[in-house]
Amino acid sequence: MAGEVKENKFFKHPTAIVESETIGEGTKIWHFVHVREKVKIGKNCTIGKSVYIDTEVEIGDHVKIENFVSLYKGVKVEDEVFIGPAVTFTNDLYPRSFIWDEGRIGYTRVHRGASIGANATIICGVTIGEYALVGAGSVVTKDVPPFGLVYGNPARLMGFVCSCGSKLEKVVEENEDGMVYECGCGNKVEIKRGWLT
Repeated sequence: MAGEVKENKFFKHPTAIVESETIGEGTKIWHFVHVREKVKIGKNCTIGKSVYIDTEVEIGDHVKIENFVSLYKGVKVEDEVFIGPAVTFTNDLYPRSFIWDEGRIGYTRVHRGASIGANATIICGVTIGEYALVGAGSVVTKDVPPFGLVYGNPARLMGFVCSCGSKLEKVVEENEDGMVYECGCGNKVEIKRGWLT
């Protein structure tokens, strides 16, 4: 593509700064991105304009990161995650400009298939479950369950979604472990009782 530089089977725009040596095949890194040293990025990812990826962040395969996202040290993103424009991940619960050491880092994990809407802020130390959906503009201050739908400030659990993204409405089974929903797409999703409100 015009304006891109091919390096080690991944694409890097000439304005991007890539200090890591661990970038997967087929990944595209666009304008003004900064990828710090010791970052791991998997295969076939898209890293949008002006994204900042701090040292030691880990990103899986087939991840899409939109423009102006900031991922700070302590964040791990699994495969097939979508991160919308201007999402910010923090890594210090008690930030002070005059105090910093590695012991202050709060670790955040985004599990496979989750989606995070534009302008959301993810407070460090949380886990976002597989195929969860975080609404645009949300401030996530606590763990999000697998398939959980959360939004607001602070983000609250508002229901559950299928791996296809549709909201789950139809319960087809209830047992001691939880509830089984059926989506219009035909998928069945089991939600563990501990997450049901």
